[in-house]
Amino acid sequence: MKKTIITILTFVIGQTVLGQVSGNVNYQNQVRFSDQNINISFPSDVLVVGVKGLANVKADTYVAIFGVTQAGKTAEEVNELIDKRISASLTEIKTKKGIETYVDMISFVPVYEFEVEKKVFSKKNYNEIPKGFELKKNIHIKYSDPNQLNDFISSLSKEEIYDLVRVDYFSSNLENIKKELMNKAKLLVQEKTKNYETVLGQVFTSIEKRVADGYKVVFPVEMYKSYEAYNSSSLNLKKSANVNYTDKSTTLYYQPIVDKEFDFVINPTILEPVIQVMYEIKLTINREKKETTPTKEYMLITPNGEMKNLNLNK
Repeated sequence: MKKTIITILTFVIGQTVLGQVSGNVNYQNQVRFSDQNINISFPSDVLVVGVKGLANVKADTYVAIFGVTQAGKTAEEVNELIDKRISASLTEIKTKKGIETYVDMISFVPVYEFEVEKKVFSKKNYNEIPKGFELKKNIHIKYSDPNQLNDFISSLSKEEIYDLVRVDYFSSNLENIKKELMNKAKLLVQEKTKNYETVLGQVFTSIEKRVADGYKVVFPVEMYKSYEAYNSSSLNLKKSANVNYTDKSTTLYYQPIVDKEFDFVINPTILEPVIQVMYEIKLTINREKKETTPTKEYMLITPNGEMKNLNLNK
């Protein structure tokens, strides 16, 4: 009897655990972890020597873009209101050292609304009529200290400017980083090639070779992902039951390129969003033995019975 009760309780607890729905990042449907085992293929007659490098570059300049929207009844009114808001906020921002600003015109369009026309013994008519104008501009702010972004948000919010569109990252050291990646990759390719020569007992100096390389740069704005963070219980309800779900919180996080697939990494530790520069070089070595076509010789027999070689190349 005791065994039967324990079995039933275990079944109930198991059903309760399975009924939980977890919404954190590792439980999202799109998250999949690939096979972590190493898997190499047997080399063919064409030997490929490849090297991949990654550099994490901290930005030294940033450009933040804020969106501003203003509505008004007339074109003069909407222009005056938006210019006043932008001017007041930028006056405070420009007092900070090393700041550059630019205001970009985005759109200026009329806004319409519907007016109801009531008629006796007929349906209502909804007529579209002009309501006013809507003007949109973007504020570009260039700065070098990432901590200043909080000050910009504080100044702009006083004029009801809250829309941070994006933040672009720039580095004046990218060209030097690319050269460093290339030089390190070149040394590794030479090292790998010598290792293959030792293993195969063959020298590749006089063998046909081809090389290809390339860069790819990824900026932080491209590497943000989102998921809904929540944990809710499932209910055993009838199909006719009315269930009201609340809005879930959406979480954004920075997901850089993982460095496990690279032969070397420059600045491997990442504390803040960085510019990531990738470099790959591939060297192909043609190890196929080319068949030599036999040379043909032509002989001439003279009337006296003598045999002479004929050189047809002349």
